[in-house]
Amino acid sequence: MDVPFTSKEVITQIQKLQNQGDSLRKKEVKQLYPDLMRSALYYYPSWQHAVEESQVG
Repeated sequence: MDVPFTSKEVITQIQKLQNQGDSLRKKEVKQLYPDLMRSALYYYPSWQHAVEESQVG
């Protein structure tokens, strides 16, 4: 499977989207940033889990 981002990059990208005020809704991210979604689901059990991880650090 082609995974464009590392797990650390996934978290960084989610934080970046959040800081810009962009939506973190799964449907929108999947449409606008398919590589980010694919990578997030590779490293984390769900998109929600990846978003929660991005808010911990």
